[in-house]
Amino acid sequence: MTENKNYQNPDVQEPENDEITIDWMDILRRIISIRKTLYKAAGVGVVLGIIIALSIPKQYTVTVTLSPEMGGDKAGGGLASLASSFLGTAATNSSPDALNATLAPDIVASTPFILELFNTRVQTLDGNLDTTLVAYLDEQKQPWWGYIKSAPGLAIGAIKSLFTEENDTISELNPFQLTEKEATKVEGLRKAITADVDKKTAMTTITVTLQDPKVTAIVADSVVAKLQQYIIDYRIKKAKEDCAYLEELYHERQQEYYDAQSKYAHYFDSNRNIAFQSVRAEQERLQNDMNLAYQVYSQVAQQLQVARAKIQEEKPVFAVVEPASIPLQPSGTSRKTILIGITFLIVCGTGAWKLIGISFKRQIKI
Repeated sequence: MTENKNYQNPDVQEPENDEITIDWMDILRRIISIRKTLYKAAGVGVVLGIIIALSIPKQYTVTVTLSPEMGGDKAGGGLASLASSFLGTAATNSSPDALNATLAPDIVASTPFILELFNTRVQTLDGNLDTTLVAYLDEQKQPWWGYIKSAPGLAIGAIKSLFTEENDTISELNPFQLTEKEATKVEGLRKAITADVDKKTAMTTITVTLQDPKVTAIVADSVVAKLQQYIIDYRIKKAKEDCAYLEELYHERQQEYYDAQSKYAHYFDSNRNIAFQSVRAEQERLQNDMNLAYQVYSQVAQQLQVARAKIQEEKPVFAVVEPASIPLQPSGTSRKTILIGITFLIVCGTGAWKLIGISFKRQIKI
């Protein structure tokens, strides 16, 4: 009996082609059929894009790059080490500092640091405004939807002002208790002023973004100066305290030595021709007290010289790689890009709704 090799099991079928074919010509015809709607959508997108692009105020960005070099990290080559070796004293190893370059972002974002910037004098590029930074923040523009968003708060503030007396005197800023207006300005500056540190190279980048190019450059320069001074004051604070303590101790030991020297000289002159053993013993005791006072006085004097040298050694050095300069072009997304992007989104959204959304909606209702 021969086997029919051409026999196939009816339950086993050849796999069908599951690839989805796209009829591009049909899609093109459907797009052409709704071209008038797309033209209208493009017109709406252009108008809306122009409104939004013109409503967003221009922003200018200034970037300053610093390369900090901490003086306390020098091993054995600083002024304190040189002074100690010259004076014959042992140089102490500097302990790890609690403040380093990696903390620059936290320092710049801190409330006390930002409050110190409030009184910075700024001037706009056209020269029409010369005031403090905190007053300039009130002159910055915002989009029209920003006014709508802040309208409830302005209304509540206006109502409160009717029942409270306004105080024209300017109170001192208190970081512990800020007013709502001050807190809003602090938060705005915290977003406008940022710092970034490269942990490998310790390069610190300060970025300031505001609406006037000259004001932005002035604020960026002020932030760099205040950050440098903040770190310098912190780094040399302990050295200054040690130096002040040694200054006081130096004058005390100096006076003790002078007193011991005076007592010895007075006793020696008064008993020069007396040969009693008791006189010699008292003279020797006074001389030992004078010598001991001089040794202590000399040691304190040496420590004071080392402490004075350490103040300069602990002072960090900042190399400004990229200084602040007035930007010529605004930063951020250009108005042309905003216009094109909004028009494109509206046209694509309208086309997707016409081609897919309407039919899908009908299927859901069925």
